[in-house]
Formats: sequence, C-alpha cells, structure tokens
Amino acid sequence: MKRIAVAAGMVIAAVAMMGMGSRGGDAPKRPKITGIAFVRIKVTDEKAARAFYNEALRMPQIKSGSFGPSAECLFVNITQQVDLVKTVGPSTGRQIESVGMFTSDVKGLRKYLVARGLRPGALNSGASSVTSFEIKDPENHALEFLQLNSNGIGGSISGGPPIAGRLIHAGWVVKDREAMDRFYRDVLGFHLYWQGGMKDDRVDWVSMQVPDGTDWIEYMLNIPDNADKHLLGVMNHIALGVPSVREAAEALKKNGVKLTEEPKIGRDGKWQLNLYDPDDTRVELMEFTPVEKPCCSEFRGEHPKP
Repeated sequence: MKRIAVAAGMVIAAVAMMGMGSRGGDAPKRPKITGIAFVRIKVTDEKAARAFYNEALRMPQIKSGSFGPSAECLFVNITQQVDLVKTVGPSTGRQIESVGMFTSDVKGLRKYLVARGLRPGALNSGASSVTSFEIKDPENHALEFLQLNSNGIGGSISGGPPIAGRLIHAGWVVKDREAMDRFYRDVLGFHLYWQGGMKDDRVDWVSMQVPDGTDWIEYMLNIPDNADKHLLGVMNHIALGVPSVREAAEALKKNGVKLTEEPKIGRDGKWQLNLYDPDDTRVELMEFTPVEKPCCSEFRGEHPKP
C-alpha cells in the first residue's frame, strides 16, 4: 500500500510540475499565422488548366518565384499563388492537394506544434526563397506553413490586370467538425468568422479565420459519402476576392469566357460568382464585404480588403 501511495504521489507531483512549467512560460508560444500563401491544385490536363487559370482568369505565370519546385506557378498577386500539379488518372473532385499559410516564424511554429504533441514534417529550405514544413490536419488535408526569407520571392508581375487580386479562402469537405476545431481553433488559434447553411437552422459551412489576418479555411459539412465528382469539386474549392463580382463577370465575358452561372448574393450576404476549372474544381469570385444581412449568424471577424 505504501508503494502505491508513493507512486501516486510521484505522478501528482509530476503533473503539478508540468503545470507550473507551462504557467511559468516554458511552453513555446504560437508565432503569427497571417494568411494564405498558395493553394496547390491537382489537374489532369495541364494545357486546359493553364488556359483557365492563366488565360481566362489572367493569372500570370512566373517560374522564378514559385513556392513549389514541381508545380506550375500562377500568381494571384506578388505574394499569393495558385500552383497546378499534374496528376495521373481521372479527376475525383478532391483536387485541392494542399494549402500554404504564411507564418512570422516557421521554425518557432514547428517547435510549438511539436510541443503540443503533433508531428510536423521536416523544415525545407529548398524551394525559392522560403523555409517551410508540412503537417496534416485531422482529416488528412495537407497544410504547409512557410516564411519568406529576407530577399523575398523574386520576379515581378506584368501584363494586363488579373480578374481577381486576392486569394481569400479555401474550402474542404469535412466530416468531423469537433476534431477539426481542436486542431484549427485550439492548437493553431483560428477563430470563427461566419457559419451558415442552405437552411437557417442548419450549419453546412464554417469559415475559420486565421488568427492574425483575414483569410480563412472553410469546412464544408454534411456531404454524403457517395457524393459525385461534381459535388466534391463544388465543395473542395478556392475563393478569389474582387471589388465587384458583376464587373468581374463582364471582364470574363470580354475575355471569351462563357459563364455557366450568373452572379448572385450568397447566404453570407456577399455577391459571388462560381466558375469551374476543367477538373470541376470550383473557383469562387467573392466580394470582400456583404451587401445585406447574412443568414444564420453574424460575422465575427474583420472582412478582407482588396
């Protein structure tokens, strides 16, 4: 009985010391996570994808500043990219391969995640002017955190103005919101920006905003297991911010794009227009601020700016 009591006392003491160490500031703090750096999209036909992103959306292609060494890099602006990666086999509707996020201290963030019991990948300094690492979220979506080195990404953007100048969010099909919240909210510090659904009493979309900026990740909930490729492509998507969706629609038409949908006001009160790349991945054009009251819930974060 004495041995059991002593052992129990040692465990209690160890737990108490761990708590004291955490309160004393020994645990690493989370560096800033400021926004989306890139979205890497799998494509089955590089030529067709290039025609959509480079020609229709007027995203310039610059090889010298790409974050990914094996991707075809298209710039949304001087710091944000859409990377196209050739994939073998037919598209599945799950074409979003990874999302890159900027952090103020990539080494510090990796140390922070290790201290929280997670297993991020090794640091990589081989691509362009960045240092980065990858980690998977609870549903196996790939996140890459990166820090720009002092000399920046290099290159410059030339040519006519792009259709959209900001990458503001990326969405994924999510099965377990609680598990994702424990990762994005409790560990990474993301917070709720807005949530809503097709009906007022149902949550189908959850926008989780980065802790130190205005970009967000969107959980796409309540998707059936037998969803077809088109529905999955609608849900696994990216969003580009534009000052005016209707003006962007007119610019697309002048650029020879035949729209399959018309601009509309979404349930969040923002004007939006849905486009689809050759693999059915949805590219949503969205205005930065709402023009009417959103359904379901109020906004809880700052809106992105042009």
